[in-house]
Amino acid sequence: MGTSDPGTDGRTVAFVAGATGYVGQQVVRQLVAAGFRTVAHVRPDSARLSEWWTRFTEMGADPDATPWTVPAMSATLKDLQPRVVFCLVGTTRRRMQSLSRAGRSPDTASYEAVDYGLTALLAQAAAHAGHAPRFVYLSAMGAGPNPKGAYMRWRTKAEHAVLGSGLPYTIVRPAMITGPDREENRRGERIANSVLDGALGLARSLGFQGPWQRYRSIDAAGLAAVMIRLAMEPQAANHTIEREELVAGAPGR
Repeated sequence: MGTSDPGTDGRTVAFVAGATGYVGQQVVRQLVAAGFRTVAHVRPDSARLSEWWTRFTEMGADPDATPWTVPAMSATLKDLQPRVVFCLVGTTRRRMQSLSRAGRSPDTASYEAVDYGLTALLAQAAAHAGHAPRFVYLSAMGAGPNPKGAYMRWRTKAEHAVLGSGLPYTIVRPAMITGPDREENRRGERIANSVLDGALGLARSLGFQGPWQRYRSIDAAGLAAVMIRLAMEPQAANHTIEREELVAGAPGR
């Protein structure tokens, strides 16, 4: 499968890598609702490729399964000419552990291979496409100077790859991303987020606004809405948006 033909109706094109993820699905859904010609990328080796193809088509998006190589991605982006490329890729420790238990190498799903490797590949491909789309990268709170742990180190390297691409960029660094509708079971994470948000709310009620602004969670729908808005704002180009600005700009906040 390649890209389903998005047609030539003049709509602004947005390309979403990591479209099957929790935030990615929200970004796709909201882009379609906002009238964008939305290309939702699915890994060509995904065991659920046909299912995702159908789901995205039913959403009104154009599914795409371009292989993760610079030449292939460059060709797709050159053909589509997207105004914005959303890079929402990422893996989890749980995914790596699952591969290891199944007797498969976890290296293909490591932070280096996915969080950094695919981001760097997509940025390079977008830079080679010839029209310099805005590159919106979903990073994480804690990336940047003096990152702690492997996850943050590779997220920081991914940010450097985006900056080094020469593309106009918007990097966003949310804290916790919440929501009751994750397909995967993250009950413990949801409980932890709820407890922390409760503690932050108490601190806020006592007059301590700083921790509330820095660390409170944002739901996937709110984060998607902010990223889409930032992607279209000229003043957000070539900026790293920290968690305070993301939460403050989310709908209903």
